[in-house]
Amino acid sequence: MNDVATPHDSTALVTGANKGIGKETARQLADAGLIVHVGSRDPERGRRAVEEIGGRARLLVLDVTDPESIAAAAHQVGDLDILVNNAGIMAEDAPAPESDLDAFRRTYETNVFGVVAVTNAFLPALRRSPRPRIVNISSGTGSLAWSTDPERAFAFSRGAGAAYRSSKTALNALTVYYAQALESAGFKVNALAPGLRRTDLNERATSADGDPAEAAAGAVRLALLPDDAPTGGFFSWDGTTVPW
Repeated sequence: MNDVATPHDSTALVTGANKGIGKETARQLADAGLIVHVGSRDPERGRRAVEEIGGRARLLVLDVTDPESIAAAAHQVGDLDILVNNAGIMAEDAPAPESDLDAFRRTYETNVFGVVAVTNAFLPALRRSPRPRIVNISSGTGSLAWSTDPERAFAFSRGAGAAYRSSKTALNALTVYYAQALESAGFKVNALAPGLRRTDLNERATSADGDPAEAAAGAVRLALLPDDAPTGGFFSWDGTTVPW
């Protein structure tokens, strides 16, 4: 997956792009010459991100949990070649027996239902693209294989972060289903495990050493895949395959 598709005149949308991995992904896509819609629920934060990115970045006010906001954003964007579903939250870090049901609902509303709603709303625009690409920002913590591997730290977490981790497992499943349903139309739909990055996802991430730009490079690689590249895969930021 070292070769990438030519981004000439291509247009991308990155959700949750006013900070963290999303902003870095938008920046790198803009640097590659694409017009990039910077999806942001908060208009002011979105404007600041667009100013920082510069170039061909465009603000798109978008709340992935609000049907009216999604519809308005989809109406505003005419052409689209790449969709990066990056917006995500971690409402709590509790194990399943101690989880708050409302926290589960809020987590799934953004991390799962929001992805379905946004993807489906922008499918008409993506179908018009000669090279449509969808990248879902998942998590290695959503890998059931890694979660049950005694050699991995995830297995020692005693099920912590159940809402977030299970939402990413569900997102992985959706990645497969969208890839299968859209393959005949030329889509490439893949999921990315970005690794622990310095973001405001939770307290552990806030103090992490991982550079968000490094993870963003993995997202950009999947966004610019050539036509002979795989679809329906789960890949680490460094390009290696992650087990489901």
